[in-house]
Amino acid sequence: MTTIPYFWISFFCLGFCVATFAYLIARKARLMAIVDTLWTGGLGLSAFIYHSLSGLESIRSWAVLLVVLFWSFRLSYHLFKDRVFVGHEDPRYKSLAEHWGRRASINFYFLFLAQIVFIALFLIPVITAMQNPVPHWSWMDTLAVGIAVLALVGEAIADRQLAVFRANPGNQGQVCQYGFWRYSRHPNYFFEWLYWFAYVAFALGVPSAWVGPIAMYLFLRFLTGVPYAERSSLKSRGDAYRQYQSTTNAFFPWIPRKKSA
Repeated sequence: MTTIPYFWISFFCLGFCVATFAYLIARKARLMAIVDTLWTGGLGLSAFIYHSLSGLESIRSWAVLLVVLFWSFRLSYHLFKDRVFVGHEDPRYKSLAEHWGRRASINFYFLFLAQIVFIALFLIPVITAMQNPVPHWSWMDTLAVGIAVLALVGEAIADRQLAVFRANPGNQGQVCQYGFWRYSRHPNYFFEWLYWFAYVAFALGVPSAWVGPIAMYLFLRFLTGVPYAERSSLKSRGDAYRQYQSTTNAFFPWIPRKKSA
């Protein structure tokens, strides 16, 4: 994978400034959930800048750009609407603030800076896909677009189903088991992971393209996604969520198991 000279130097320098500015805004607003929009919006913007500077003109490179921009816009808008606009702090960051105590301020700053590293990591499969040298559009490209559309639509539906459930006052303290949430405790995370296989298909399986699905699975399943969400749900829903855990897969959708006695 080749890159434009000085692209990464400029990327990290500018990223440091943007992350610092975003952190200062988050501190003033007392809303660390802004950190999530930093990487979703930053990845889309970075991909756009790279494509603009690279001179790539293949239909595939434009398709890759459109796919990542649509992903970036949809997820950034969802996060802004669900958290930033309403001033709703993510339970994960509330727990982290309590856990870190006096070191919360400096640790959150490093978390904001870490987003630049995450953006760089997930830019690798995007750039790899853009640089695919095969001159003609193939069935693999069509498959890539299909995977991206399926994943983006699936994630949007899962987010909508959860939002509708939470908006009903009668569901307070209950567990959403409606729609996709009947088959997976975290279908939104599953579809987010699935989305990154689009770049594997666009890149015709070039090894660096696998960074996307592998890294995303590790982050969502073991680091920043499922573990924090599970702890938060157990804390707020207790036995109801434990029952849900006993019948429903954590990540991969599957037919629910019979409820334990």
